[in-house]
Amino acid sequence: MKYDLIIRPEAEQDMQGAFGWYEDRVSGLGREFLRCVDASIAQINRSPKTHPVIYQDIRRTLTRRFPFGVFYIVVGQKIIVLAVLHARRDPSMWKRRKN
Repeated sequence: MKYDLIIRPEAEQDMQGAFGWYEDRVSGLGREFLRCVDASIAQINRSPKTHPVIYQDIRRTLTRRFPFGVFYIVVGQKIIVLAVLHARRDPSMWKRRKN
């Protein structure tokens, strides 16, 4: 089944913020972070229902190398990425983004 991928603006902002933080520490580390997130999103796109539901119908996959989760929902033939957040962030942030 082919899914349409939608990355919410809040998730884009999450990625931009983390990119900047990592890039400020070590040149090129921000780009490596984005590659890891892209790999996670590609894996979601290939098989979105294999990742665990962690709250209502919100699913999460973890990135490699970086302590971040990609939070998303599957609605019909759409995958909607809600957030890309550090594992220690307050869970209420991604819970509120569903609507």
